[in-house]
Amino acid sequence: MQEKNLSRGFWIFFTAAFFFDFGFAIYVFLFNLYLLDLHFNERMMGLIGGAMTLGSVVGTLPAGLLGRKFGIRPLMIVCFIASTVLCALRVVIVWENAQLILAFLSGLAMCQWGVCFLPALARLTTEENRASAFSLIFSVSIGTATLGGIVCGYLQQWLKMAGFVLQPVEVKKIILLSACGIAAMGLAAVLRLKMPAPLQEEQTPQESQRKNWMPHPFLLRYLPAMALWAAVIAAFTPFANVYLSKNLHVPMSHIGLIFSLAQVVQFCVGLLTPVLFRRLGMIPGIVVTQVATAVSLGCLAATHNPQVAVGLYLGFSGLQWMSAPGLYNLLMSRVPDEERSTAASGALFCNAVVASGATAGAGILFVRFGYPHVLMGIAAMAFVVAMLFWLLVGSMDRGVPMQPKTKVGSLREIEVEG
Repeated sequence: MQEKNLSRGFWIFFTAAFFFDFGFAIYVFLFNLYLLDLHFNERMMGLIGGAMTLGSVVGTLPAGLLGRKFGIRPLMIVCFIASTVLCALRVVIVWENAQLILAFLSGLAMCQWGVCFLPALARLTTEENRASAFSLIFSVSIGTATLGGIVCGYLQQWLKMAGFVLQPVEVKKIILLSACGIAAMGLAAVLRLKMPAPLQEEQTPQESQRKNWMPHPFLLRYLPAMALWAAVIAAFTPFANVYLSKNLHVPMSHIGLIFSLAQVVQFCVGLLTPVLFRRLGMIPGIVVTQVATAVSLGCLAATHNPQVAVGLYLGFSGLQWMSAPGLYNLLMSRVPDEERSTAASGALFCNAVVASGATAGAGILFVRFGYPHVLMGIAAMAFVVAMLFWLLVGSMDRGVPMQPKTKVGSLREIEVEG
């Protein structure tokens, strides 16, 4: 970390991301199981997940424009307050119509985090340490949720030993509300954060005019491939815990441990992503992780052994997470600083549009055809997306250069040898 010379601002932002991701990693893992205890089926869960993603669709582009006009920090403050309050209400108000409305509003609030996260992380780092910063913040934030998985699995037993006899649904309710409280703690770090001014690059009048009406050329190829990959992840990830519980009959305490192991796997492989991308290159490394994710899903669809299925699920969790730092680092490195907010909102908008339909559709398909057949279809789609990413984005690997380093005279240009 000393060698990478990450700034104080980065570590303050890291703290905010730590609490936000820690709290909502627990929340997302447990919420569908909470709905399952309340007798919601996969079809309704899919509609609720689709409503939340639809909220992201509606809110992402306006959030990008607001972030560009008022700044990233004010948008993050609104995001932390609104997201935690709305997600807490989703736990308390459990009738179906309210769940759909609150899920939509939660998506509207939480989409602001993605719009702020990418340009903020890019602005708080340099070209030399950005890959390591993305890898670190992705890995450590999700790695801390290991403790959350243990708590999710064993809190009921601990409360019983302490003399509190609660139903499983009540225990889940306590954990979900606590997770909202953990996420809200990141607001203290956001209030201390001071964002550096965006770097201004010299532009010709023609370039300035283009940016007023036309997206960056890189986005025209990147966004379709990224959106389809988001659909692959959204089609299975929200139902993974339900798959383990309902299809493989894994008990709740074991699911908590599996969740913890998944976080450990994601933590470890996330820290290895800079090595992978240095060895293979950014785009080949991303494609390799996508193909490996497709293979793990195909094997998961073919197995009926719970132990093997758990191992394959852990592999899927690590591989799909391993691609994320590379995908977002690639996006932030290929567009100018002043376009990063709108590029991030555009990427999240496209992802949300496709993922909304993928989540709702997958829930319906899981009920109708069962998990093995649908998982095999998702695996095939993942492989197709990897090839499409190679064809669309890989062809620009040499044609579109990375953003230039800072000019001579900047303190960021100074390097220390030895």
